[in-house]
Amino acid sequence: MAIRVLLGFRIPDEELNRLFEVYQQFVENVFSLPVDLPFSGYRRGIRARETLQKGLEKAIQEKLQNTQGKDYADALDILIESGKEHGKELTMQELKDGTLELIFAAYATTASASTSLIMQLLKHPRVLEKLREELRSKGILHNGCICEGSLRLDNINSLHYLDCVIKEVLRLFTPISGGYRTVLQTFELDGFQIPKGWSVMYSIRDTHDTAPVFKDVDIFDPDRFGQGRSEDKDGRFHYLPFGGGVRTCLGKHLAKLFLKALAIELASTSRFELATRTFPKITLVPVVHPVDGLKVKFFGLDSNQNEILTGTDAMLGATV
Repeated sequence: MAIRVLLGFRIPDEELNRLFEVYQQFVENVFSLPVDLPFSGYRRGIRARETLQKGLEKAIQEKLQNTQGKDYADALDILIESGKEHGKELTMQELKDGTLELIFAAYATTASASTSLIMQLLKHPRVLEKLREELRSKGILHNGCICEGSLRLDNINSLHYLDCVIKEVLRLFTPISGGYRTVLQTFELDGFQIPKGWSVMYSIRDTHDTAPVFKDVDIFDPDRFGQGRSEDKDGRFHYLPFGGGVRTCLGKHLAKLFLKALAIELASTSRFELATRTFPKITLVPVVHPVDGLKVKFFGLDSNQNEILTGTDAMLGATV
């Protein structure tokens, strides 16, 4: 999705799979100690980035040469046009850096949130059943099947409980821990002077953990965002999974739509269970994710909500 929808690249599947393997190496070593020694994580990360940028440069050149037949502007188009509007045409290196950042922002964060969503639905079956009830009440789920033509944007946006579930996942398991800003004007915070020009970091995770508007912050409770409570409405910057201000995440609506579509698919067409005895430990770097992945068994359901048996005893196992 990041490559083809956000960036408009037309990369063959085989080459895309190869780039994805290199990308995984890059992500795994993003926060390595900056020690440039053979076989170090830092060296592997640098080499992966160089390989990625070669592939991206080829894709960018092909994109710039082939602009026919497009009826929409993708994120990379907007980035290029923005540079021209400000009298500064972006160099190839700037385009490659921006493209790599867009891929990281689009893929790593959405993969993290998707995994957290599945984990919470596994831990809280009542939430999953309440979600199914909402799908039935809105005419999306009937006799165990998604009704044809029901997955329209207006229908998805009308699912208030689903929206609460996604909000709560992003509150407890915000993929990115924080963001950076440059101080435009000297100011004072809690008795400390922050000079103009400094780089500062704000913590999304700590904000969610300490914000006074949230009750029982460690409990997964989608109803906190329901109409009766609306805990995210009190205060301007208590809830900010996508950052805040004019530099809030550009892809937040796409990310939420993706998570909602995934939740609807899971609630409607499958039963799933943890494939290990215990839930995995969670690590926060470079994004929130389970150590060694989340291993889940998925069972397809027919129109009567009965499991679709496979030809062998082996069910579809997946690590997400």
